[in-house]
Amino acid sequence: MDIDAWVWWLIGAVGLGIPLVLTAMPEFGMFAVGAVAAAVTAALGGGVVAQVLVFVVVSVALIAVVRPIAHRHRDQRPQHRSGIDALRGRTAVVLERVDGSGGRIKLAGEVWSARALDTGTSFEPGQSVDVVEIDGATAVVM
Repeated sequence: MDIDAWVWWLIGAVGLGIPLVLTAMPEFGMFAVGAVAAAVTAALGGGVVAQVLVFVVVSVALIAVVRPIAHRHRDQRPQHRSGIDALRGRTAVVLERVDGSGGRIKLAGEVWSARALDTGTSFEPGQSVDVVEIDGATAVVM
């Protein structure tokens, strides 16, 4: 029983797809796509040199193009802030006098305990303040 070259390339593509699934390394998938391209070349009557050349060119091209794009997307930080990070830098309204020892503000629709960043400064009710940081359940304002 004589198996055509394109079948061997497809077997190779499946063989490269298995480690892709097991290790989650996308490079194996790029090699598998290169093997499928070589199988197409073999099915169209290309010689062994052409098949290997297509495999190498497609695999290297995919790695050279797709890999940097994937790294760039993986390394991007989220553009939106959430949790206490979203509260830093926001403006709040003083509800009860805020000084170095404490007070109350309305921040993002909620009442928060607050203290002044500078212990010698105080803010009166109705004044707007900026949230510098969140320390536990207390907003530090200025």
